Amino acid sequence: MNKIFKFCLICLIGTTILTSCKDMLESKSDRQIFDPALNEKTDSIFYTFGILKSMQEAADQYVLFNVMRGDLVTTNMYSETALRELANFSAGPSNKFDSAYVYYRIINNCNYYIAHRDTTLRTASRSVAIPEYAEAKAIRAWAYLQLVRTYGEVPFFEEPITTIGQVSTITATINRDNICSQLVEGLKPFSGTVVPSYGTIPAGNVNSGGTKQIPSNRCMIPIDLIIGDLYLENHQYQEAANSYFKYLNAQKINQQAYSVGSLPRSLQATLPNDFERSLNGSEWTSIFGTNSASNVITIIPMAVNSLGGTVSSLPAYFGYDYYSTSEELQNSSEARVGRYLLERQIDPSPTYYALSSAQKYYYTPSGAANNIIKESTLGDVRRYGCLQDGTINDSSYNFIDKLNNANIPLYRANTIYLRIAECVNRLGYYDIAFAILKDGISEELLSDSTYISENSKNYLRGLNGGVPFLSDENRSTFATGSGIHTIGTGKCDGTFSPYQLDTIVGLKFAELRETYQLAIDSLTATKEDTINAMEDLICDELALESAFEGTRFSDLCRIARHKNNDTRYGSNFGCKWIAKKLSYKNPVVDLTDEQNWYMKMY
Repeated sequence: MNKIFKFCLICLIGTTILTSCKDMLESKSDRQIFDPALNEKTDSIFYTFGILKSMQEAADQYVLFNVMRGDLVTTNMYSETALRELANFSAGPSNKFDSAYVYYRIINNCNYYIAHRDTTLRTASRSVAIPEYAEAKAIRAWAYLQLVRTYGEVPFFEEPITTIGQVSTITATINRDNICSQLVEGLKPFSGTVVPSYGTIPAGNVNSGGTKQIPSNRCMIPIDLIIGDLYLENHQYQEAANSYFKYLNAQKINQQAYSVGSLPRSLQATLPNDFERSLNGSEWTSIFGTNSASNVITIIPMAVNSLGGTVSSLPAYFGYDYYSTSEELQNSSEARVGRYLLERQIDPSPTYYALSSAQKYYYTPSGAANNIIKESTLGDVRRYGCLQDGTINDSSYNFIDKLNNANIPLYRANTIYLRIAECVNRLGYYDIAFAILKDGISEELLSDSTYISENSKNYLRGLNGGVPFLSDENRSTFATGSGIHTIGTGKCDGTFSPYQLDTIVGLKFAELRETYQLAIDSLTATKEDTINAMEDLICDELALESAFEGTRFSDLCRIARHKNNDTRYGSNFGCKWIAKKLSYKNPVVDLTDEQNWYMKMY
């Protein structure tokens, strides 16, 4: 066992997190952590809030590891050394964002609760402790998944570490290949368990105005979603899709329509004279608001100030001053306009801008019939929903505002649907994957769609082992749907849109030919070629939809490993694929070697 891990475990002893009397996660309980019985019905909220507190301590590291090592951001002249090291893969043990301890603290808190909680407690016919017990298992699994993604293979234990003598007895390890066998069986008995809910958590008054209120159930990880993630990480696509579907069906979450809202005035003069936007659906930007929104399933909410609990450095890194008071802003000088920071440390990358600009925006001209759809060079407008820009004393700034309210999203409905697309595509149903981008899963796929095969329709009916979105039992839940790509590119849905399966896949073939020298085109492509191209389209959509949220590098690594498992282009194609995507960062290691994707636990 390496020294750094042993040190982490020794530090864990006696450090189960308590919250202060003014902390946003304070439970108003007088129970003490030193009583291991956990046999009172009121104990659960006290310990669950302690676990959530440890999640807050890991939030910045979780986001920055995934953002900085991905392909959607770049450093700038203001970036501190720790961020630069993450970005070029030179980070070592002195990097302040390299800490296995923050995840092992979550794990040990969960282990303590799981080991000592009395799960037989009941109120009438209801099991009092089971929701929190299942949640502790779900959060522990999430923490192990982040460790595995960060370090490759790590020590594994499920008993609480409370004495120094226990440390030397740990010999088991967990990695991406065995994470399912180590964790899923312990989670499956609790599949379908509803997450705990304690009402609304008042997080305090926001300095810019208003009050931050957090629905407590949105701080929890649904157990079926983490089961799905573990299966997907291990390339068990059908099992992953089933788990994701089970949650969506239970919560009756279909694919919803969103719009990005008004466009910057600077664009108005560049738009065609007949341009008319479709603004159907709720505001996409509201998903990331102070008090969360329906599309958000799980967040890590940070306090509004240090007196109220754990705060985050993320808004400032992305260019937004969340924590200064009005008086401080008034007394500050040229570094701020409103709450924007000139000295932001993370910028969108040229890759992000190029991907957004490359998308066609589809619209029906003013006064034209619905079957007339034109294309604009506007690109994907989600970038205007999550980026702000301007000038301060002739210096330009970019402000990434997804995390400006210090809420870190872990699960959103849109990204769960994209993971389902990832699953069904690898199972051979690339047309269903495309439907999730274009039209959304809805009843229309069974009747009006011209690109969905009968085999795929039967899969959606739940026949032959399929996922029963559109079975007789579930059709009412998923009767309507809206494609995720539509959020950013207008009217790409429907029969008359130029956004069609063969056309879009053909364009991706051309890109893959040029970038990776693959000998494929629309005339000679096999089904496997189409699956690979569709996977890249899904990867693009993940970038457009979830950029800067803290998932990108993990998404790239997972998809690269899918490609390595499919030897059509060689056993190491996934490694070459990810290395090419990240080459602009000038990494100091060879990313065609999977071992170099991971940080070292020195």
